[in-house]
Amino acid sequence: MSARNAVPLALLRPDELGVIADIVGGTDAHVRLLELGFTRGREVRVLKNDFGPLIVALNGQRIALGHGMAQKVLVRPSFLS
Repeated sequence: MSARNAVPLALLRPDELGVIADIVGGTDAHVRLLELGFTRGREVRVLKNDFGPLIVALNGQRIALGHGMAQKVLVRPSFLS
């Protein structure tokens, strides 16, 4: 899956869906995000994106991510798919 038309997960609003296109950043961040289930092609839904951590639904679980980590996850928003 190409990262074309991808935006950082941190830019999605609550209830928006995205498909993970890529993960950018260092090895430690990449490994940690993979361990949490952030893999290419997976659909992710933003539940909360205001102050504090981003809360997303992924693989039937709720996951909290700091905005810095959420910037490393590139997604293709569902309205571009």
